[in-house]
Amino acid sequence: MSTLAIPGQLLGPASKFQPGPGTHIHESNLYSSLLGTIHITQPAKAPGPAKRLNKIINPTTTPAELPTISVSRTGVSEKQRETLPEVGNVVLCRVIRITPRQAVVAILICGDTVLDAEWQGLIRVQDVRATEKDRVKIYESFRPGDIVRAEVISLGDQANYYLSTARNELGVIIASSEAGNAMYPVNWKEYRDPETGLSEPRKVAKPY
Repeated sequence: MSTLAIPGQLLGPASKFQPGPGTHIHESNLYSSLLGTIHITQPAKAPGPAKRLNKIINPTTTPAELPTISVSRTGVSEKQRETLPEVGNVVLCRVIRITPRQAVVAILICGDTVLDAEWQGLIRVQDVRATEKDRVKIYESFRPGDIVRAEVISLGDQANYYLSTARNELGVIIASSEAGNAMYPVNWKEYRDPETGLSEPRKVAKPY
C-alpha cells in the first residue's frame, strides 16, 4: 500500500495496526501526523514450521503480530517535488490564518503530488461559494488548521496563488473543533464534534 496521507487523516483502528513513525493514536484510532506516503510493514514470521496445538487459544492478536503502519515524506521523486500548481489544478491545503476578507493557506498537495515546498494561497471571500457571495463570512467557512480541497483559479501575485472552493466538491475535508477533537460533517455548512455534540460552521466539501 503506497498512498498519500495528510495530517490528521484516519489511517485505521489501533486493533488492526501498530503505530509507526509519523502516526499517533487518538480514541483507539491511528492518525497521520505528517504529510507523506503511507507504508504498511507486515510482522516478521517466526522461523520453523508452526506447531499444532489442541489447546483452545484466545484469538486476540498480540501487538507483535499486527502490521505496522507509518507515514514518511520519502518516496516522492525529485521530478514530483518540482511540480508547481497551475490554473485548474485541484489542491489540498491547510488554513494558516483567516481575516474578514480571506483565508491564507499553505498548499500541501497538487493533484496526487506531495509538494516539497509549501506554496501560499488565498481563498478570497468572493471565491468561497458560487451563490449568495455577499452573505459569505470567512470565519463561518474556515478555521486555522482545517484541511481544504480547492481549485487554483489564478496564479495571483508573486506571493500567493488564488484558490476557489465554489464547487460543491470543494471545501473543508478535515476539521478539528475548538476542543481539539476531530469532527465529522453533517451537511454542506456544518461540522460536529462527536465528543461534545457541538456544531461549528464550515464550507463543507461533498460528499458529506
